[in-house]
Amino acid sequence: MASYNRVVLVGNLTRDPELRYISSGTAVTEIGLAVNDRRKNQSGEWVDETQFIEITLWARTAEVASEYLSKGSSVLIEGRLKLDRWEKDGEKHSKLRVVGEKMQMLGGRNGTAGGGGPTASATTATTATSVAEHAPHVDTEPPPDDIPF
Repeated sequence: MASYNRVVLVGNLTRDPELRYISSGTAVTEIGLAVNDRRKNQSGEWVDETQFIEITLWARTAEVASEYLSKGSSVLIEGRLKLDRWEKDGEKHSKLRVVGEKMQMLGGRNGTAGGGGPTASATTATTATSVAEHAPHVDTEPPPDDIPF
């Protein structure tokens, strides 16, 4: 049976990233991403629909996100879906999230689109490279006993 678990999302951060470190010293941050979808309804009118997605970033990617991104920043995330399951007070819970493996910052330094002056061009060229390509390789999944919740 073949399977493929890959997600590519482009959207805007819904809040500032908050960087934490788990007991092993690995950096982790949770970000919220708003992804807009525009389609025509049955009457032919355009309707905007926004999905809010929770994303977990690990290691150097988490540190870079915390340093350079803020609420409203445009970003491309590539990763995989992960289903978390837990039990609390006898009640079973589950949550589907994205584990981000690659991140690309989009737009200018303050989350704006690149403009035209030399500063905007230099910033856009700098952010055009995937952050994950420059980060050292680290396993994107923590050991089961180090899950940060």
